[in-house]
Amino acid sequence: MQLNRRRVLYIEDHADTRELITLVLQQKNFEVTSEETVESGVRLARAERFDLYLLDSWLPDGSGLDLCKKIREFDAATPILFYSAAAYEGDKDLALKSGAQAYLIKPSQTSELIDLVSSLIDEANVNYQVARS
Repeated sequence: MQLNRRRVLYIEDHADTRELITLVLQQKNFEVTSEETVESGVRLARAERFDLYLLDSWLPDGSGLDLCKKIREFDAATPILFYSAAAYEGDKDLALKSGAQAYLIKPSQTSELIDLVSSLIDEANVNYQVARS
């Protein structure tokens, strides 16, 4: 029996970072779709189902906070993780107030990112199963 791959939408404007993190997640059996703008992130989030949204804070056409708020307008359940170089406590607080479940400052160990992505998806799946029963 083949397990379904967990789907991640990764929005990051820096190409090298986007390619590296995409590769790392794919090696851990995540299916990753990546884009670099708020506009493309909203379009994909509306059109497809993902298990997690992975967002950067600074994007060429807006902020990750803008994107997070827009996603929350139509998807209140899918976990959102910020992976950002914005390292102030206030940056994290704003992200969490915008609807994110977690905030990880980059650079970090890729194992920490993978563990957090996995745990957020697993927790969301448990909450979904509980809500259905």
